[in-house]
Amino acid sequence: MKSNSSIKICLVGISLGGGGAEKSIALQSKMLDSIENIEVHLVILTNNIAYDYKGELLNLGALKESKNTFFSRLYRFSHFRKYLKKHQFDYIIDNRPKNNFLKEYYYANYIYRGFKRVYVVHSSKQENYLTQKLRQGVKLYNKNFATIAVSNYIKNTVLEKNGVNKVKCIYNTFDEEKIEIAPQKELPQKYILAYGRMVDDIKDYSFLIKSYNHSKLWQENIYLMLMGEGKDKTVLQSYAESLDCAPFIIFKPFLSNPYSIVKSSLFVTLTSKYEGFPMVLVESLASGVPLVSLDIKSGPSEIIQDRINGLLVKDRDFKKFALALRDMALDDKLYITCKKNTIKSISKFREKEIVSQWKNLLF
Repeated sequence: MKSNSSIKICLVGISLGGGGAEKSIALQSKMLDSIENIEVHLVILTNNIAYDYKGELLNLGALKESKNTFFSRLYRFSHFRKYLKKHQFDYIIDNRPKNNFLKEYYYANYIYRGFKRVYVVHSSKQENYLTQKLRQGVKLYNKNFATIAVSNYIKNTVLEKNGVNKVKCIYNTFDEEKIEIAPQKELPQKYILAYGRMVDDIKDYSFLIKSYNHSKLWQENIYLMLMGEGKDKTVLQSYAESLDCAPFIIFKPFLSNPYSIVKSSLFVTLTSKYEGFPMVLVESLASGVPLVSLDIKSGPSEIIQDRINGLLVKDRDFKKFALALRDMALDDKLYITCKKNTIKSISKFREKEIVSQWKNLLF
């Protein structure tokens, strides 16, 4: 615990395990805890903790697992409200998706009543954060102390264009300490890597598998590795097994510290249908690994400089993406150029820079 003069902050999220948004909350807690005179608390709604964090944790998900009736839900909301009042937080920084207006009205006008709110928007999919009632959702946001967008696309197009005010873009950062200490795990084969939650209607790994099969890189003994867990993993494995490239596709489980696998890859790919700020791209560059990504609306174009630290593919066309995979894997001049520029291209995402922006917001 810090001194009585500390600014007290409560971070709120769904969990501390599973995806990029959850990882960013864990990193938020560590960044904010590193600032003198900030006391950090976390509240999570689901009992899933995979990432390291700092601060005092209230795990409402553990209560949910013991009992999940209507009355137990009311008890959890009441317990949450009492926790906030007990600690008299200076700021609540809420990272949850917000797709239900009635629920968000309840949060804003009961649970968070009397506290300064900062909402963090992690996705470019508008209805995931501004609720299904856009006009009313915007009114809730405009009573915030501030709204944080994790990309300039979200700031300009999702939030400000719809009338949300007091918006600031603060990028997610990456865990520099873990990247530095990750052992170099030499694997026996060359491989292209994609990692994240196995939810195909968001991540579109089936598109990547189809593109890889078409690229014929497997005939060059270059493997494709998919790392993560999720509801579509079995379906994706079945699809991969139906293709000629099947012996060259490797599925790996989720790792809370993936950097040893990242560092040993040829390059990292991203084929999502939408994102907010895809942390895998910055993590890969920080690991010295180039990128091949679809140029989706939010994130990649703010991270990747085409043909300088990676390749941006404009169209969701598996033949064009297959060609980009081949170019990065087989064009030595292109690969060396992109690899040389990876680490030097991430200065604006480093923890020191992101901490400074949070300090300027909160003090």
